[in-house]
Amino acid sequence: MDLTTVSSLRPALRREDLRLAPGEALLAGGTWLFSEPQPNVTGLVDLTALGWPAWEERPGGGLRIGATCTVEQVGTAPWGAAAGLVRQCSDAFLMSFKVQHTATVGGNLCLALPAGAMISLLSALDGVVVVWTPDGGERRLTVVDFVTGAGTTALAPGEVVRAVDLPAGGGLSTSFAFRKVALTPLGRSAAVVIGRRAGAAVTLTVTAATEHPVVLPFATSPSGDELAAAVDRIDCWFDDPHGPPDWRAHVTGVLAGEVVAELAS
Repeated sequence: MDLTTVSSLRPALRREDLRLAPGEALLAGGTWLFSEPQPNVTGLVDLTALGWPAWEERPGGGLRIGATCTVEQVGTAPWGAAAGLVRQCSDAFLMSFKVQHTATVGGNLCLALPAGAMISLLSALDGVVVVWTPDGGERRLTVVDFVTGAGTTALAPGEVVRAVDLPAGGGLSTSFAFRKVALTPLGRSAAVVIGRRAGAAVTLTVTAATEHPVVLPFATSPSGDELAAAVDRIDCWFDDPHGPPDWRAHVTGVLAGEVVAELAS
């Protein structure tokens, strides 16, 4: 879609260029920005000109995913045991290969859709969002804390997502199980449950069915009653044309049971 109100485009060549003038918006992949009218946007600032690496291996075995890394490039990073989970999450949102080629990790996080593919993946892997602050500093918060609701994040005015760090010795080296459900065979995810097992501990992450990611930690594999009680305590079920809250709550319980059973096997 043409943004008929936009009259300027400037590249961000250094950090200071990220200070936006009235009417300016940040541009990365632009797959959402150009998908609908943006009447209040009069200028664009191109983040990709900063030349951030798509991904970087960190000291001690961690991994950094750049905010301008595309969903397609995410799959080229050294994910280890999580490689299969990366593809499952990327495909769950039903982005075409053309969108995956352009859409960015930072854009997916900042858009904060409950079914966001990178939100599901990075919250399940204990991802930490690196946020650049307007004063030249940075702050860090987990993906679970970054996404605060459907379409809302913890970003303050003037802040920019720089990257997502995945800690060494964290979710990258554990066992995973993935389940999703949608109202139609090729529909957008209505519920996604990702399970992770490290030793005896089991951690479930629920997305798509909830307004923001929900983590359910268990010291050992939960019984059916323990699992049902944990799902019942969730109080932020999402409601949209892809599924009503009561149905999402029910199918999340079913998927969670399947995930726990798979991890136990």
